[in-house]
Amino acid sequence: MSTSAARLIKQAVHLFEQIPYSLIAFIARFSIAAVFWKSGQTKVEGFAIDLVSGTFQFGAPKLAASTLPLFRTEYALPLLSPEVAAHLAAFAEHFFPVLILVGFATRFSALALIGMTLTIQLFVYPDAYPTHGTWLALLLLLVAKGPGRLSIDHLVARRYR
Repeated sequence: MSTSAARLIKQAVHLFEQIPYSLIAFIARFSIAAVFWKSGQTKVEGFAIDLVSGTFQFGAPKLAASTLPLFRTEYALPLLSPEVAAHLAAFAEHFFPVLILVGFATRFSALALIGMTLTIQLFVYPDAYPTHGTWLALLLLLVAKGPGRLSIDHLVARRYR
């Protein structure tokens, strides 16, 4: 390889290394939160937030009519009843994405969603490993490196240093 090509590659790598981690972490947080939130929205009725369309619906949330049948058949888990699993999944897919999005208790919330992802991979959709691998990569990034500066966790850490 010529020295000019090596120099160009070195400059490109240096340029890529200038991408702020906080930007990467925010995009990871937003993306993975959206995946789980949208899944959670399919499980409930009476509670909806769609930031794109500006639609808000805040009633008493309840499981959608299609949720329990899915947990009795397609989403059946070995250790939990369908009723318990459906309620836990609906709660987790709303609670942890909000925490991740605002960057509060990010590492612990990401760990919770890692557990959920592994459960889905092992017991529900074992052939969906490319999708679940992508989710795991984003969640592991957040566990390992944290939420970045654009987060409540960062503000709390700065306050107590």
